[in-house]
Amino acid sequence: MTAPVFLVERVTGGTVTLDGPEGRHAVSVRRLRVGEEIVLTDGAGTGAYGTVAAVEGKDRLDVAVREVRTEPEPSPRITVVQALPKGDRGELAVETMTETGVDAIVPWAASRCITQWKGDRGLKALGKWRATAREAGKQSRRLRFPDVADAATTRQVAELIGRAAFAAVLHEEGALPLATAELPATGDIVLVVGPEGGVSPEESAAFAEAGARPYRLGPTVLRTSTAGTAATALLLGRTGRWS
Repeated sequence: MTAPVFLVERVTGGTVTLDGPEGRHAVSVRRLRVGEEIVLTDGAGTGAYGTVAAVEGKDRLDVAVREVRTEPEPSPRITVVQALPKGDRGELAVETMTETGVDAIVPWAASRCITQWKGDRGLKALGKWRATAREAGKQSRRLRFPDVADAATTRQVAELIGRAAFAAVLHEEGALPLATAELPATGDIVLVVGPEGGVSPEESAAFAEAGARPYRLGPTVLRTSTAGTAATALLLGRTGRWS
C-alpha cells in the first residue's frame, strides 16, 4: 500500500515536523508510528518522501526525509468547467474528478442551474469545493492538487475556451464522439459540463463562437456530477498521461 500523503506549506529535506490539523490526523486518526512511510506535499507538485522518526502527543510527529521529488507540469492540462449541481453533488463531482486526475476545476453559474452561489453562501460553497479537492488530492496520493477557481460567468468561460488548445462542450446530442476527437499534445484542454437542465442556446452560441464544439461521451446520458469524471478519464487515457 502506498504511503499516506499530508499537506504542508513548504517541502524541505532533513527532519520535518508535522503538527496542527495535519499532525493530528496523522497521529490520532491514521495512528502512524515510528518507522512507517509518509509523504509530505505542498499540493503544487513537490513531495518529501520519508519515514516517521518520532511521535509526540496527539498531534505532532517528526519525519526523516530521504528524498524530495518535484513532478513536472502535466501536459496537456485538463480543465473541467463544472456547472453548479444540486445539493452535495458538486462536492461529489470535485472529489471524483480529483481522484481521476483533473488539473483544474472552474465552477460555472449556468443560466439553468437550480443552485446559484450568492454572497456568503456562495463563498461557503466554494470553500467546500476547495476543501474537497484538497482532501481528495491527499487521499488519491497526488503531489499536485487541482486548482478550484472562483465561480465563473458564461462570458468568463467563453474567454477560457478562447485560450484553450482544444475545447469541448459535453452534450448528449453532440454529433462528434469525444473518443475520436483530435487532441493537442500540449496546451490546455477545456471540457464544459452543463447543468441538469442543459446548456442554453445562448450559452451554446457563445461557446461555439469562442471555439468549442459539442461532443458526446457515449450512448448513455450521464449526470452533471459524473460527466466530468468520465470525460477526464477518457482524455487521460487518450493523451498518454495514463500510460
